[in-house]
Amino acid sequence: VQLQASGGGLVQPGGSLSLSCAASGRTIMNYGMGWFRQAPGKEREFVSYIKWSSDITDYADFVNGRFIISKDNAENTVYLQLNSLKPEDTAVYICARRRGPYYNGGSYLNGADYDAWGQGTLVTVSS
Repeated sequence: VQLQASGGGLVQPGGSLSLSCAASGRTIMNYGMGWFRQAPGKEREFVSYIKWSSDITDYADFVNGRFIISKDNAENTVYLQLNSLKPEDTAVYICARRRGPYYNGGSYLNGADYDAWGQGTLVTVSS
């Protein structure tokens, strides 16, 4: 599977962006999907996860209700809506596919639990 993230850009504090992660080559219908981010000079960190069935989602504590993850199986795409953005949200946002269809083992918080990664899309929050 190839994952192509898009939707990043420059936004003022308090603004919003809608990120997309389009999958090609394989369906993501049966896969959990995650978003991670990596800020300059920092390690990659977990942002959000959606279970393959889309009935369970989870977010990092720093999200605090500002982001929304969703998955459109017909479009083979995962989305991450970013609201109330802060300068500290500046990072490359990367989507990833959890390893194995219907996989519920391991920890979706851990990048090692994913077997396919997109190239990322840069989000810059600045006035």
